Amino acid sequence: MERLERFYKIDQLLKASKPVSFHRLEDILGVSRATLKRDMDYMRDRFNAPIEYDRAANGYKFGAPRNGPKYELPGLWFSASEVFALLTTLRLLGELQPGLLANHVATLITRLKKIGEEEGDHSWKEIEDRIRIFQPQRRTADPAQFSVVAAGLLKRRRLAIRHYNRAEDRVTEREVSPQRLVHYRDNWYLDAYCHLREGLRSFAVDAIQQAELKDTRAKEVSAKELDAYLAAGFGIFGGSDLKWAALRFSAAAARWVASQIWHPEQRHRIESDGRFVLEVPYTDDRELVMEILRFGADVEVLAPLALRTRVVGILRNAAEAYK
Repeated sequence: MERLERFYKIDQLLKASKPVSFHRLEDILGVSRATLKRDMDYMRDRFNAPIEYDRAANGYKFGAPRNGPKYELPGLWFSASEVFALLTTLRLLGELQPGLLANHVATLITRLKKIGEEEGDHSWKEIEDRIRIFQPQRRTADPAQFSVVAAGLLKRRRLAIRHYNRAEDRVTEREVSPQRLVHYRDNWYLDAYCHLREGLRSFAVDAIQQAELKDTRAKEVSAKELDAYLAAGFGIFGGSDLKWAALRFSAAAARWVASQIWHPEQRHRIESDGRFVLEVPYTDDRELVMEILRFGADVEVLAPLALRTRVVGILRNAAEAYK
C-alpha cells in the first residue's frame, strides 16, 4: 500500500468507528509499528490531523480540531475499487437515459464530475482519458421499450409485452407484473411475475419487442421470494429445481478460478496435484454451460451426469464442425 493510500485508510478508519487500537491499525495497513507511528506523526505535523490517543478505550481517534490550518488530505484520492465503482456508476447512469430518469441523470453526472474537479488535483477529462473500464455492450435495449418497462416498474403497474424467446425462436405475448430491473453482464433484465405462466420469470429487456403500460396494479412479490427463485443458482436464470454442479479445473486454470466468486454459496477444494474442484448451485444450466465451455480442456464436469452429458455432446458437435 502506497503512503498516500495509507493516509486515506487511516483517515477512513478513525472516522468510521470507535477508537481503533494501534495493533489493529498495524494489521489492516500491513506495516511495521515504526512505519505506522511515522505515518500518524506526519499526518499530525503536515496535515494538522487531530489524531489523539484515547487511554480509556486503548485506541486512536480524531479529537477536536487543532489550532491552525483546517485538517484535510491532499487532492481527491480513490482506491482501485472506488475508481471502478465511480466510473461504473457514471456509465450506468448514462445508459439509464432512455428511461424515466433522463432529465435528472444528466444533471447528476455533471454534479459528480464537478465534485471531482473541485476537490481533486485533476480535471475530470484527464480522469476519463487516463482511466478506462472496457466492458463492451453486446446488446442494446430499445429506448422506447426500456422507458415503458421502467415506467411500469416504478409506477407499480402491469405491462403487456411481446417477448422474443431466442432459445425457442418464437414470440409470445403475455402480461407481467414488473418487480425489478437488473443490470447483469452489460445487459438489462426485467424480473417479473408472469401472469401467463403464473410464476416468476426473468426477461432480457432487449428481447422485449413491444411493451404497453396497463391500468391494472402490479402483483407484488417479496424480495425474499424473488431472491429464493431468481438468485438461488448460478447466473441470471431462475428456477426452483436447485442442483449442484461439480467442476474440476486444471492446475493452470486454478490460478484464475480459485480467486473468482461464481456464487455466494459455492464450495471448493484443492486436490493434491493442484487441480481445483468447484461446486456451484444452479437451476438453469444455460449460462453455466457457456461458462464451462469458455475453459475448454481446462475443466471437466464431474456431476451431475445430465450436465456432464450435455457438455460432452456440445464439445463433440463442435469437434465435428472442424473435421
